[in-house]
Amino acid sequence: MRDALPPASEPVIRVTAMPADANAYGDIFGGWLVGQMDLAAGSVAARHSRGRAVTIAIDKMQFLLPVKIGDEVSVYGTILRVGRTSMAVAVEAWRRHRDVDEAVKVTEAVFTFVAVDDSGRPRIVAA
Repeated sequence: MRDALPPASEPVIRVTAMPADANAYGDIFGGWLVGQMDLAAGSVAARHSRGRAVTIAIDKMQFLLPVKIGDEVSVYGTILRVGRTSMAVAVEAWRRHRDVDEAVKVTEAVFTFVAVDDSGRPRIVAA
């Protein structure tokens, strides 16, 4: 079931989908959208872990609606779980057509990150 309203928090990322991000039909590539979501989730994970964190998995991704050229895409992220070295981040992407106020959810997923040190080895995350 689609949510009626975006999360109450501010988006981690807000960007306009451009022609270079689209296929010949004007639909934005799913990979571009996943990239934006990964950037947002990575920012949330890095802030929480106070350092570098790397993506190790993406779960439960489902594309609900297309994004078109010119749509404003807002990506929200929140920490779901924190383990010893890992974090699960819930991410939602919402689109708003340029000429309307209403936003609709276009996809969501859970991104899992591991906090790493300067050598790329897992490090402890404070709960």
